[in-house]
Amino acid sequence: MAVISSSTTRAEPLAPDGPRRREGGRARRAGRWVPYAFLIPALVFELLVHFVPMVLGVGMSVFRVTQYQISHWWDAPFTGLGNFRIALDFAGPTGRSLVQSFLVTLGFTAVVLSVAWLAGLAAALALHRSFRGRGILRALFLVPYALPAYAGVITWRFIFQRDNGMLNHLLAQFGVTDSNPFWLIGSNAFWAECAVAVWRNWPFAFLILMAGMQAIPSEVYEASSIDGAGPWRQFHKITLPLLTPVNRVLVIVMFLHTFNDFNTPYVLFGGGAPPAGDLISVHIYQSSFATWNFGLGSAMSALLLLFLLIVVAGYLALTRKSSDDS
Repeated sequence: MAVISSSTTRAEPLAPDGPRRREGGRARRAGRWVPYAFLIPALVFELLVHFVPMVLGVGMSVFRVTQYQISHWWDAPFTGLGNFRIALDFAGPTGRSLVQSFLVTLGFTAVVLSVAWLAGLAAALALHRSFRGRGILRALFLVPYALPAYAGVITWRFIFQRDNGMLNHLLAQFGVTDSNPFWLIGSNAFWAECAVAVWRNWPFAFLILMAGMQAIPSEVYEASSIDGAGPWRQFHKITLPLLTPVNRVLVIVMFLHTFNDFNTPYVLFGGGAPPAGDLISVHIYQSSFATWNFGLGSAMSALLLLFLLIVVAGYLALTRKSSDDS
C-alpha cells in the first residue's frame, strides 16, 4: 500500500520592503525643507533691504562722515566712539535736544498706543456680533489704514490750519473758542500729532482684534449666557483672556511702528517739527541731512536701535514668563 505523503507549504512572512521604506524616509526628510526653501527668497531680500543697511549704518557711526565723504564714507576720518560721546553728552546742546526728542517720542508712543488700542477694541466689540450693514462699517473703519499716509496727513494738515482750517471753524461754530489757536506750532503740536497718528493706527488694532475675536468659538459665549453671565462679565472673563496672545503681538508691533513713525511728523510739520512734536525719527533725520553730519546721525540711529532691542527683549521675556505662569 503506497502511502502518499504530502508536504504542507507554510507561507513565510514577507520581508520588509527595505528600499521602498528608505525612499519614503528620504522623501519625508526632503519634504521638511520645502517650507524653508520658500522662505529663502524672502529672507535674502529682507537681509538686503534691512540688515545690510543697518550694518552699514552702524559702521558709519564711527566715522566723521559729511557730504564730501558720503560716496566713500569708509575713507572718512575715524572717530571711534566720538559721535556717541557727542550724542550722549546731555550737558551739551546735541545731547539735550536728543533727550528732549526721546522724551517727546515716549509720550507720543504712550498716548497713541493706548488710545488707538482702546479705539480698535471698542470698534471690534461693536462689530463682533452679526447685524445688517456690518460689512459696510468694517470697510469704512479701514479707510484710514488703507489711505496713503501722505494723502491722509496732508488732509489733516489743512484741517489744523489756523485761519482756514476746519477744526478752528467747528470750534468757533460751537462756541468752544473765540480765537483761532495754532495747532501746528507750540504745545498744541504734540496733541495734533497724536490725533493724526491715532487716526492712522487705530484701524490696524481694530483689524487684528476683530480677527482674534472671530477665532473665539461662539459656543463659549452661549454657554456663559446660559450660566447668567452678562456682556461685561463675558468681556472680562472670556474675550480679554482669549485675546491675550493676539494682544502680545499687537502691542509690540504697534509700539515699534509708533515709536519709529516718520511720515506723520515729517508731512504734518513740513520736515521741521516744533520742539513739542519733535519725534526722534525726524530729529535724527535733521541731525543727519540738515547739518550733513551723517556720522552723528548714524550714531543716534545705533543708540535708538539698541534701545528698541532692549525693549523688545524685555517685553518678550516678560510675556514668556507670564505665559509660563499661567
